[in-house]
Amino acid sequence: MNEQTAIDRTQRDYSPAVKTALERSPQLYIDGAWVDSSGGETIEVEDPSSGKVISRFVEATDKDVDRAVAAARTAFDDGRWRNMPPVMREKIMHRLADLIEEHADELAELEAIDVGKPKGMAAAVDVPGAASHIRYCASWAGKVSGETIAPYTMPGGMLFAYTLKEPVGVCAQIVPWNFPLLMACLKIGPALGAGCTTILKPAEQTSLTAMRLADLVHEAGVPAGVFNLITGYGHTGGDRLVKHPDVDKVAFTGSTEIGKLINRNATDTLKHVTLELGGKSPVVVMPDVDVASTGLGVAGAIFFNSGQVCVAGSRLYAHKSVFDDVIEAMHGTKDFWAPRPSLDPEAHMGPLVSKEQHDRVMKYIEAGKRDGAAVLMGGDAPSSDGGYYVNPTILTDVNPQMSVVREEIFGPVVVAQRFEDLDEVVRDANDTQYGLAAGVWTKNLSAAHKIAARLQAGTVWVNTHAMIDTAIPFGGYKESGVGREQGREGIEAYLQTKSVVMKMD
Repeated sequence: MNEQTAIDRTQRDYSPAVKTALERSPQLYIDGAWVDSSGGETIEVEDPSSGKVISRFVEATDKDVDRAVAAARTAFDDGRWRNMPPVMREKIMHRLADLIEEHADELAELEAIDVGKPKGMAAAVDVPGAASHIRYCASWAGKVSGETIAPYTMPGGMLFAYTLKEPVGVCAQIVPWNFPLLMACLKIGPALGAGCTTILKPAEQTSLTAMRLADLVHEAGVPAGVFNLITGYGHTGGDRLVKHPDVDKVAFTGSTEIGKLINRNATDTLKHVTLELGGKSPVVVMPDVDVASTGLGVAGAIFFNSGQVCVAGSRLYAHKSVFDDVIEAMHGTKDFWAPRPSLDPEAHMGPLVSKEQHDRVMKYIEAGKRDGAAVLMGGDAPSSDGGYYVNPTILTDVNPQMSVVREEIFGPVVVAQRFEDLDEVVRDANDTQYGLAAGVWTKNLSAAHKIAARLQAGTVWVNTHAMIDTAIPFGGYKESGVGREQGREGIEAYLQTKSVVMKMD
């Protein structure tokens, strides 16, 4: 099937389960029930593969947000979740993971038509990852504990002390549009495992799987008020959540620009804040690599999920001795990564999430061309009958002052550069405001350790990319974030320490 045929191909009919989900009445999930909004505004849902409107959801009002926060506040304060026996909380969370797996095909299809990612990818990555995050965090429900301090003598007498790890409280959790279900579970998993209550606010572009997740939360037996769902725009409903005095913590994944704004707004009430923000990840290819396999790997690092990944390997630094061969190997993946509709079973890369994102990416490509960058692959948008497609793109002859090198494009665009020595490439790789992730490709273990130690990034992958696991902490340096998610540190982010000191005599 050629590229044009793939793009023009009509999406097959949605499954009955997905049709039901698309036809549901626009409502909010608050205090254990689906409820109507206090307002009448809704937001259209587009299928990025066609550009057609397929559903609608609620644009929450301030009153709706206040109602959701009040439900979460009451549920936290009366202890219906945090005081539940840990084994029971763990059981409910495992049931939620079971339900995600039972509805895997439906959730993958919803994610595909909402985001534009291939259904096969959503089925292999997003849905299993969502269930995995819930399971991992469920296992922590009975393992959260403090410490005891041996009795000791003070001038006033013998003292005994211990610490308690307590949930931070009501959590506002705002997730992005590139991995909506996975990010939602990455947020609610540790919150529920730690005993918090939550209000989830999915991105206005992609709320379909969040609404189905609320159904599954309800079916799993999570008590009313412990999980609430607010849909709508970030600058209205999201902003109201961040500033709300009864919210104790904000967890946000998204752009650095919005993350800074959230951090400022959360300061007035000194909320706990976790921010996972933007990236412009360098990928360093040393001269000793196997060129063929490395070319495949670095292509996947940027073209996976249409480049709409915070850790996308968008800056390639290949040693001058292998540069041309690596680029040739990447070019050989052109047909594999050719964009297709999200429900096309042959798709490996789909459209971008929206017309806005499509136009943004194309503007960056045009800016790169104007600044003197050479297009070695792609650089254009395939013609199509609707849909927001951009061809996988490789730009060379770039310099550090170009916007395509310095700014996060969030699309299938890599800027490729040559280097000669290690100090040079480390300096250039670190010459960015971001520090979320980086990659190193080499057969030399000593070189891998040396480079990883010098790269300013929260995660460094060696001979792989974007391998993220729920047990491994994840977060950024510099303007790529505050705090860590996943692993023990991800659970700790939803806990606070209380010290108890007793006089014994």
